[in-house]
Amino acid sequence: MIETARLLLRPWRDMDLEAFWAMACDRAVMRYMPPLSRARCEKLVERMTVMQAEHGHCLWALERKTDGRFIGFCGIIPPVSPTFEYEIGWRLASDAWGQGYAREAAEASLDWAWRRLITPAIVAITTRENARSWGLMERLGMTRCPDEDFKHPGIAKNDPLRPHVLYRIHRPR
Repeated sequence: MIETARLLLRPWRDMDLEAFWAMACDRAVMRYMPPLSRARCEKLVERMTVMQAEHGHCLWALERKTDGRFIGFCGIIPPVSPTFEYEIGWRLASDAWGQGYAREAAEASLDWAWRRLITPAIVAITTRENARSWGLMERLGMTRCPDEDFKHPGIAKNDPLRPHVLYRIHRPR
């Protein structure tokens, strides 16, 4: 578990599923994401639980310390297609936006990664239109790599969410 001033980044619990499903039903949260069914939400939570057990990290559940509420996820996932590098990611409930939680969680995740993982860099991806997300990437010190932008293979060819941008941050010296 990672603790920040206001958050706990922790393994997923069964009780997180309802709040995660509510996020998947929020049009604002899912504006730049393909829709998720309840079954896909369950699979994602299962995948994160397995990833945590196998690798010691995942996209951790975010718990707000003041009230114990699940407000989203943030963390580091092992290299997988389409990037094949360690990747940082986040998603927060819309009523938790604009309060600095995403940055706080992302900075804690990066700090954890630099102390625990042997990797020269970490990437982040998002759809080209998601300015809030790539804005956070820039505030974290990540740099856009336009030559590595790509069409996400997991998104339908005609879907406007398919074009993705890639940002990278290198290990601090």
